[in-house]
Amino acid sequence: MVSALVYISIMKEFDNPKFSVEKYTKDLTRECVGGTDLQQRKKEIEAYNETTAATLKQTCKKNYMEFIQTAKEISHLESEMYQLSHILIEQRNILATMTDGKTSSRLKQESLEVESSTAAEDVENSHATRAVKEMVQGFNGNLEGKTFLNEGALIELDTNDYRPIQRVFFFLFNDVLIVCKVKHDKRLDFLTEYDPKKIAVINIKDLDGVKNAINIITPDGSKIYQSITAAGKTEWIEKLEEAFRFDQQKKPKKGQAPQPPTRVKQQSKTSTPEKETTPLSPGEPKSLEDETPEWLSTASEEIQTLVAQRHFEDAQELIKRTQDFMRNENRKKIPQADAIESKVKQQELKLINVLLKELSNSHNRNLQIALRAAKRPLKILVEMGRYRQASANLLKVCAVSLRVAQREARRNNADISELFFCDLTQVACDFLTAFEQQPACVSALVVWCNAELQYFASQLIKHYLTKGTSLETVAKCVERVRKPSTKLTEIGLDISYHLEGLLRTTLESLIEESKERLLDSVGRTEESWQPYNLQTKSNLKRLLLELDVLGIDVRTQATGDTWMNLTQSTVVFIRHFLQLTEHCGCLAKCETLLQSLELLLKELFVAQHSLKPPSDMAVDPNFVMKNKIFLVDNLLPIAIEKFRQISGRQCEGLRELHTKMSRKQGAPVPRQRSVYTTDVF
Repeated sequence: MVSALVYISIMKEFDNPKFSVEKYTKDLTRECVGGTDLQQRKKEIEAYNETTAATLKQTCKKNYMEFIQTAKEISHLESEMYQLSHILIEQRNILATMTDGKTSSRLKQESLEVESSTAAEDVENSHATRAVKEMVQGFNGNLEGKTFLNEGALIELDTNDYRPIQRVFFFLFNDVLIVCKVKHDKRLDFLTEYDPKKIAVINIKDLDGVKNAINIITPDGSKIYQSITAAGKTEWIEKLEEAFRFDQQKKPKKGQAPQPPTRVKQQSKTSTPEKETTPLSPGEPKSLEDETPEWLSTASEEIQTLVAQRHFEDAQELIKRTQDFMRNENRKKIPQADAIESKVKQQELKLINVLLKELSNSHNRNLQIALRAAKRPLKILVEMGRYRQASANLLKVCAVSLRVAQREARRNNADISELFFCDLTQVACDFLTAFEQQPACVSALVVWCNAELQYFASQLIKHYLTKGTSLETVAKCVERVRKPSTKLTEIGLDISYHLEGLLRTTLESLIEESKERLLDSVGRTEESWQPYNLQTKSNLKRLLLELDVLGIDVRTQATGDTWMNLTQSTVVFIRHFLQLTEHCGCLAKCETLLQSLELLLKELFVAQHSLKPPSDMAVDPNFVMKNKIFLVDNLLPIAIEKFRQISGRQCEGLRELHTKMSRKQGAPVPRQRSVYTTDVF
């Protein structure tokens, strides 16, 4: 209970905006008595730090999940807004058609007004047509017979952050919307043109930074334009909707029989027509146009709408339905079969391009998120038979995510080997799952794995296996790489041999460099060739335990309380040689490095064994020989066995050396004695 109250007080104190570190430290040292109390306070602060870090992680995760959910809801809302816009336009067209059912007198009055305004419209259309031809560079379209509706300048905005991209100028006719770019010299450059009946206009609510903006959904994608004034924005929305229903307004009213012309009646009295049209009898067959299904005639436009609404699955299903229908005998009954099939083929190519772009844009710093985002377009592309393009784009996305993760891991001093091979395994599993019915795509996976492995090996050499790296560090690094690489064999992907080949040259150069450095260090220290005095019992005990861990027992050489019946250089060499044997054993798991490692151990042992005391130093030859005998009879067999246990291979170089030196080992040389001579009288 007391610790909880102290914890709460610490939290309140740290959360205070006027908190001062220096003041808190002074108060803490004044309150605490002794180091134990300070240690307790330190643990409480560390516990608060860990709790705060965990809370922040949970909050970040929660916010991230809410952000993803909000993004999904926004996507759904955009789709619903697009559908709602189409529904409203259709309803407005229906209402406009209904209001056209007026009395004949009203129709006559309107016809007179239309005839009076026709001349003015023709003049305006001719002026607009001439202006477009003279002002717009690069436009070669035909504007004859088109009705001019509106023109004006707008600003194109970025769809992500509403940043201004460029100034544009619109020319709107009844069946074409011409988009031009305004240059610095105020000249107009033609960009593109759209059919007003194939675009949708969505009113964007005014935000803090963006006002008077509209969203125009075109076959090329969604684009946002901003008007200078609110009135201009309203006018553009109305004019675009007017262009959308322009042909419907000009159509003759349904249900009203046309009035017979008087001229025909007058001519019929004097002359007979050459041909008389008679209605079809019920027994006659219908025309071929009547046999075209309604869904098939509008399939191209429906596919385009579904792609714009991001309903990719429905669009792909409609394409498949159309293609299956065209393969049957029904094709002969459809007069415009080739035109319909060509339009559907174009929409299929557009859908494939959109899906490939969607797949390419799914890369993320987190590989799991990238793979999750790529599942939807990948599945549709596989069903459409685009295996090679889908596999190539997926592997490019994974390559970006893998390299970003490696870069962040190096920056944070994390283990890059475990991360790389785990990510590689995950990519391989997801790839094989997605393309399990396409064995030909496996070759692309193998090539990609080899390329990523080469990049990983180059980064490993660049950052961890540099010149001057100790053999211990090299062995640990290689061991951390080999263990996770063998796990890929569980999914049928063995890259260990390729990895060893990529690292072989660098490892051999590092082994050679270490050998030269170790041989150069042998015999540098001055040796007194006397028993080793460790000064205290604890030092001797610590040395014996350390050598026990390395696998050699030298208790028989301990004499007295602090003495070792070997030289100091011999004891140091024993410890260092056994540690070096462990490192060489780890590296010798690859057979290609075995010869270099055997040569390193052999030459180092021979160099230590060949050490001799200076000729002018009075040394007991039996003691020197005892050190050499201990190295051959005790150290060398243990090193050979340790090497075999770690690497799984026999060290033939040390075995031959042991056999050779055991035979040369001779009996101890008798100690020289001083001979004193006296004169006898």
